[in-house]
Amino acid sequence: MNLICKITDKDIGEQYFETENPKLRLSARGIVVRDDKKIAVFNKDNKNEYKLPGGGIENDENPEEAFKREVLEETGCIVEIVQSLGITEEYKCQSNFKQISNVFVGKVIEDTKHLNVTQKEKDEGARLVWETPQKALELIKDCYGKLIKSNYESVYTTKFIVLRDRKILEYYIKNCI
Repeated sequence: MNLICKITDKDIGEQYFETENPKLRLSARGIVVRDDKKIAVFNKDNKNEYKLPGGGIENDENPEEAFKREVLEETGCIVEIVQSLGITEEYKCQSNFKQISNVFVGKVIEDTKHLNVTQKEKDEGARLVWETPQKALELIKDCYGKLIKSNYESVYTTKFIVLRDRKILEYYIKNCI
């Protein structure tokens, strides 16, 4: 499996130290493309965060099923997976946490125009925007230094999310467009 990026505390300007038996979370995320070549960007306005759609793998789901479910929840779109880009690894030593994300490219088959976001996401000002890949990358890069903590997550956690998704988008632009 292709490793898109590995992110540690050091990459977000924090001190890195080795951890033992970190809690592991498996997830699925990626690029959602419409026919007009614009991609989905999930914005949490109250945190000043822009990210790609995705989230944790639940119960007996495989990564592909999780990606399709997360995309439907966060974008309202039914997608067909057209490519597997690889994986990302995040090592958050401050919280003894490791996340491995399976990264896909999904083509929109149908847009239901209905987001199914959690209360947490609503509280954080969740909304969906469609942008060119280059504009999406600009938004993600620009928000990194302006992140605001929420009642649910610290800026520490959000920096990992934004940096990871920046790396995914840079990889996609360089290798897939």
